Amino acid sequence: MTTTPAMAHSNYIATLIEQGEHEHQDFKYQISDARKIARSISAFANNSGGHLLVGVKDNGRIVGVSSDEEMYMVEQAATMYCQPAQKLQFRVFRVEGKSVLKVDIAEAQEKPVKAPDENGNWRAYYRVADENILASNIHVKVMSHDHRTDEPPTLVSYTEREQLLLDYLQDHGGITLNGFMKLAHISHYAAEQSVVNLAQLHIIDLQYHNGHCLITLNDKN
Repeated sequence: MTTTPAMAHSNYIATLIEQGEHEHQDFKYQISDARKIARSISAFANNSGGHLLVGVKDNGRIVGVSSDEEMYMVEQAATMYCQPAQKLQFRVFRVEGKSVLKVDIAEAQEKPVKAPDENGNWRAYYRVADENILASNIHVKVMSHDHRTDEPPTLVSYTEREQLLLDYLQDHGGITLNGFMKLAHISHYAAEQSVVNLAQLHIIDLQYHNGHCLITLNDKN
């Protein structure tokens, strides 16, 4: 953990706050529940990482925190209430005479990262825009397979159903898993297998829109 002089980097925090909350940034007034903050850690870790600004209200007003207490709670969230446990980086900035804690959360090497929900059930979360949402079941399956580098994709050539899916995505942009099942007249299991295999090959991606997990073409190809 490092403490940054106020004069040196107060503008840095101001610039971050001006961006508002987004896919890679979340404001926290204070940390009072380690389980709840674990969901934020899970969401960022399952996406491409991000950071928390603790001591900042949702409207961007700096209120400051007791950095030692907040760090303890966040560390507890990352180690006790995240599976697998996550390593975080902490920096304390003095801005307007108050302490702002910046917590950097890297993209997890092993996914999915799970945290307990309100009922104590371990669930995977994902960061979408400025919200932490529950990852869909198919997304969890894709994440579970992605880190198993010793297990190559089982798909070596497109079957008719995979080609049907890719043609549909080319023309329409996206489809849900249930939509794919109906389109190809296949079972839930068969649809999942196709999606997982194509995702492992980086041919398709999963994106969230209006609360739905959509299968889309990977825009990096």
